[in-house]
Parts: sequence; structure tokens; C-alpha cells
Amino acid sequence: MKLLVIVGPTASGKTRLGVEVAHAIGSEIISADSRQVYRGLDIGTGKDLEEYSAVDPPIPHHLIDIADPEDIYTLFRYQRDCHEVLRTLALLPRYADGTTPVLMVGGSGLYIESVIREFRLADVAEDPRLRDELRTLSREELENRLLTASPEIHARTDCSSSRRLIRGLEIAAAERRGPVTFTRPLDFKLDVRILAITIDRQKLRARIAERLQRRLDAGMVEEVRGLLSRGITQERLRSLGLEYREVGAYLARRKTFKSMVSSLQTAIGHFAKRQETWFRGMPRRGLRLQTIESGDIEAALKSVETW
Repeated sequence: MKLLVIVGPTASGKTRLGVEVAHAIGSEIISADSRQVYRGLDIGTGKDLEEYSAVDPPIPHHLIDIADPEDIYTLFRYQRDCHEVLRTLALLPRYADGTTPVLMVGGSGLYIESVIREFRLADVAEDPRLRDELRTLSREELENRLLTASPEIHARTDCSSSRRLIRGLEIAAAERRGPVTFTRPLDFKLDVRILAITIDRQKLRARIAERLQRRLDAGMVEEVRGLLSRGITQERLRSLGLEYREVGAYLARRKTFKSMVSSLQTAIGHFAKRQETWFRGMPRRGLRLQTIESGDIEAALKSVETW
């Protein structure tokens, strides 16, 4: 199955470009956003669902509004759910013959790579106590521990990453307690093409500021207030991303409105830089990128036509 992936930093125009491409080629979109999976997190995550219905016919989309914010939606769940979507779409004639690619659009790099690099993921929750115990160990010490605990997990772990080694030790500890469920791999190959949106940094900063103001005007503070009223804790808000963390702090009177807005603009800018760093690192991880300017629908469609 052909899978066209559109990646880029926040506010770079991924959704709009994805919708335009999907409309032009008769495709549909799989979201790769770690927060848009949550129902009720609409304004702060920028779901922009009206963009999917702004064209005729509306663009079908997947993996948006599939979990409650009280739940912890994990990378394991995303890969499992994305695999199920891909299996379903692979049976449709327009995708089965390979002429029309499915689109994956998003800024959550790890979610995207878990699918296109076919990670073998375990349904094992994070263990804060174990992580606290391991955090002071060197990478070499972590690797030796993992090799002793589970040579099999060690063999398939990226041992250059302390984070991955700690995750491997978590899984090894869980396996000692009982059987562990792993995601089921796809039974067909993905033919992946990745389009990476580039945008001038000054223009991106301006877009971030403008978009933040639009979200505030649209009721982002009221959205967060509603989440608090339904029992979402401040601790959970902090884990749901920058907008929910900062607005939560404002509603708890730990920040003024002005300082909240200023902190958000800065934090979102830093987040965008981290996203760009992640995407620039994809070629080192064996993934080829084609860069396109923000909003360049012609370049995107030409890439599809020459596939």
C-alpha cells in the first residue's frame, strides 16, 4: 500500500495541505497527532475539523476523537489503531491496486515512525519507581543490565539510547511478571513517501502568535475550564500539552493572563524547533524526505504523480 506522509512543525500548514492533496487524489487522512486522539481537546490541539469538510466531498479522517482525556493513550495504542485503519483501507479497491496513496498527516514524529519503521511495541505501562531507580545509571550500565535481564529484548533495542534501554528494562520486568502483549505487524508492505514542510522561522513565529490568538478568541480558556469542571486534574492537564498546562496554571491563578500568553508563545516556538530537529533526524534513521515549501500543493501533487 502506498502511504504518503506529510510532516512539519506546528502551525506550518500540515492539515490544510493534507486536505488539499486528499481532495485532489480522492484519498483520506490518518491523523498522527498525539493529542487530537482525545475527545474534548478541540481548540487547544487545533483539530480544525472544519477543514476536512470545507471541500466536497468531505475528507474522511481517522484517529481523531477516539479516547477520553482521562485515559492514557500510548504509543502502543496508536500503532495498534493505525494498523487497524491501514488493514481496513487496504481492502478498498482504490487503495488495493496501489494507484491512490493514503495520507498520514501530523507532527508527532514518534507516532509516525512507530508505523513506518514497524516498531515492535509492548503493551506495558511506564514504571515510575523503576525509572527513578535507573535514571542515574550510565548507558553502559543500562545496556549490561538489559543484556542480563533479557538477551532477546537487548538484541532488538537501540542501545545507543538510554531512554530505549530503560524502556527495554521495563518490558523485561513486565515479562517476568507474566505474558506481555505486543502489537501485531502488518501483513503487507507500506510503500512510504515522506513530504517534510519547510517554512521560514520568522514566518512560523508569526503564524504561531496569530494562531494562538485565534484559539484564545475561540474559547480555549473556556475549553480548559470545562475539562477541570469534569474532574480532569491539573496534573493531567500538564501531561496533555503546552496549551492545557499553561491555561491550567492561569486558571489556578499561578499566572496572569498576559504571562500565560507570553509563556505559551515561547513554549510553542521551542516545541516547533524540537519537531524540526526530529524530522531532520529522519534520514539518519533510514527514512528519505522530500522537502516542500509550506502550502506548495503543486509540489505535493507532483510527488504523487511521479511515484
